[in-house]
Amino acid sequence: MDVDRYDRTRPAYPPELIDRFIGAAPGREVLDVGAGTGIEARQFEAAGCHVLAIEPDPRMAEFARRSGIDVEVATFEAWEPAERRFDLLVSGQAWHWVDPVAGAVKAAEVLRPGGLFAAFWHVPEAPDEVADALADAYRRLVPDSPIDLKTVPKQPSDPYGPLIAKVADGLREPSGFGEPTRSRHDWERVYTRDEWLDQLPTFGSLTWVEPVVREEILADVGAAIDRMGGRFTVRYATVAITAVRD
Repeated sequence: MDVDRYDRTRPAYPPELIDRFIGAAPGREVLDVGAGTGIEARQFEAAGCHVLAIEPDPRMAEFARRSGIDVEVATFEAWEPAERRFDLLVSGQAWHWVDPVAGAVKAAEVLRPGGLFAAFWHVPEAPDEVADALADAYRRLVPDSPIDLKTVPKQPSDPYGPLIAKVADGLREPSGFGEPTRSRHDWERVYTRDEWLDQLPTFGSLTWVEPVVREEILADVGAAIDRMGGRFTVRYATVAITAVRD
């Protein structure tokens, strides 16, 4: 994983969403689980919070640390809280790596009464011309891949629905949380050809592909964007699940 590229190209979270989470928490002590390069951690710190980040990948943790974030390298399940407690536990693009039941038990342990659990994910939807160019090139150049990009559902079919349902079940398993709540925040971003091609290699479907093959795939996608005038709009939904510590 190219951590510099990841941090440079992955979108931040809607400021309204950050403000809503902070406003629902009893204080501003934040634990960021699976913080990656610190994208959301920097947003919470800019909003006046004190953030402790947990990140299992040492490369991402070091990048976040260089940007001023306090980071401890561990998986959440193995991390030792040492009696520290927090007002808000957040996890952007990461809670699916955490065991839903063991993670919920530990989240209840580290949150103060009234503290908020909030896990959230981006769901991007590029125009059909861009998505189809990627899927066609991927199928042609990586025919043995178990990933079929044509099967990725569009936003209205709620692609994170089963995942969020699993997280919700995990939060209901231990005592300590109220009923989980789901939400969705829709927004848009305009990308240039270079911006989109810079981000694509950070997606899981391309991170493991041989560099020469990856460049061919990107060239096909770039040609499709050129035919659209060199820029296009991506529709984003940021979906979240929250629960309050009793």
